[in-house]
Amino acid sequence: MRESRTLERVDPTRHGDVDSGPPPTPPAPPGELPRSIPQEQLLYARILAAGMYTGLGILLITFVLYISGAISPAIPIDRLPDFWSMDVARYLEAVNTQYVHHDHILTGWAWVSALEHGDYLNFVGIVVLSIVTIICFLGILPTLLRKRDYAYAVIAVLEVVILALAASGVLTAGGH
Repeated sequence: MRESRTLERVDPTRHGDVDSGPPPTPPAPPGELPRSIPQEQLLYARILAAGMYTGLGILLITFVLYISGAISPAIPIDRLPDFWSMDVARYLEAVNTQYVHHDHILTGWAWVSALEHGDYLNFVGIVVLSIVTIICFLGILPTLLRKRDYAYAVIAVLEVVILALAASGVLTAGGH
């Protein structure tokens, strides 16, 4: 005759007779955050969300101003297809010669001098989205220092310095 076996449920948190500590915390109910999320992570997430929505809002507003003609573009919208096949150097030269009329080609941060044009005004939202990470790291820095989490504080400062240098054009890579 066959022997009937009863399957036991194995508790993955128990290993033999060794006490492995308290049982795991049950997951948070839907829509609630777990209690164990560090304060700096929540702060980073709040700053990131606010920056993202701000940047997207600016992008939406400046795009509507551009596409509606409320702020005239440097390049008329109906002339854009003329530039699609150009490489970057030819495009920048042609736009400057035909429409922008600056003393020099607008590269790097020089676009700021053309914000009166709707197509350049669109860059403001992109800049906001680009600097959100820097703002997040600066935002959590006091919390990291207060918690004496110096390793992460140093990493946050280095992130800010490297991102700021890259955005400024001081740090470059490649042939651009």
